[in-house]
Amino acid sequence: MSDPRYPIGKFSYSGPPTGDQKQQHLDNIEQTPSSLRAALHGLSDQQLNTPYRDGGWTLRQLAHHVPDSHMNAYIRFKLALTEDVPTIKPYMENLWAELPEAKRAPIDVSLALLESLHQRWMLMLREMSDADWKRTFRHPQMGPMSLEKNLALYSWHGRHHVAHVTSLREKMGW
Repeated sequence: MSDPRYPIGKFSYSGPPTGDQKQQHLDNIEQTPSSLRAALHGLSDQQLNTPYRDGGWTLRQLAHHVPDSHMNAYIRFKLALTEDVPTIKPYMENLWAELPEAKRAPIDVSLALLESLHQRWMLMLREMSDADWKRTFRHPQMGPMSLEKNLALYSWHGRHHVAHVTSLREKMGW
């Protein structure tokens, strides 16, 4: 792996997904909670408090980051589906990861949250129409974002962070 920040590569988007690609993105998002739980299974507190790379978050911080991020994505989908090109509020993920609960809370709390959140999110995603996928929100720094692109981003995001865990486990022989 040449860059431990991006074990599956950087996110890229080449335009609206095909039907098969969209289905794969949906499946990836649906599987994120179980994939993350499996990747973290059996790790000790010491292992959870190990950064996945030099200067990176610990596995514990990462376990809390994923539901934080996916909650924001869920809300952004809801806003885009119910408002006309709403401007979303970004969050400072690096600062959220430094809050005491992100550094010390048991990971099961966030894994359970992620599972419930994804059950609810998938109910929404599986019912979206072709027109719904074209809806957008405005990110203050990145500009307009379609829900199709956001779907691809969060398909990548879950796999990206699961790979941080599995890559560290492989490197450390855990």
